[in-house]
Amino acid sequence: MSDGKKRLAELLLEKAVKFGDFTLASGQKSRYYINCKMATLDSEGLYLVSELMLDKLDGVDCDAVGGLTLGADPIVGAMTALAHKRGRKLAGFIVRKETKDHGTRGQVEGPLEPGMKVAIIEDVATTGGSAGKAIEAALALGCEIVKVLVIVDRRQGAEEKFAQMGIEFDPIFRKEELGL
Repeated sequence: MSDGKKRLAELLLEKAVKFGDFTLASGQKSRYYINCKMATLDSEGLYLVSELMLDKLDGVDCDAVGGLTLGADPIVGAMTALAHKRGRKLAGFIVRKETKDHGTRGQVEGPLEPGMKVAIIEDVATTGGSAGKAIEAALALGCEIVKVLVIVDRRQGAEEKFAQMGIEFDPIFRKEELGL
């Protein structure tokens, strides 16, 4: 495990993981909850997440990164900025949970165009539902999904869902790597 990944694990366990009785976005019950925003809204945590995710795109033909608001928002912004610093052109986009009812009435914010190759960003994956919504929105705009990147895979069906869709799923951590 790289030093950056080790440090991110420490930050997640210190700031993002809580134990108790929780109901997840998927509706499933859990003895632990991972609020990755506690790490992605921290300067060190966001830097580490963005660096590790951007590394996962090395050698991948990818024009843009994006995902469902709110979990993807800070990561997308940081990844695009870090990509620029590394000399890589990478657009960002955010998918609204629902189509807005004013202005352009769009669901996707960002410079996506048909034919673009995109990676979907998610903080925590359980069943893959949130990333699935972002995938649907990007596909509706004529984009191609090249990969789904997540910080933590809870190992409750997301990997299988994306395998069935023919989309590579690439988490930074699987829950057991964090001792969960």
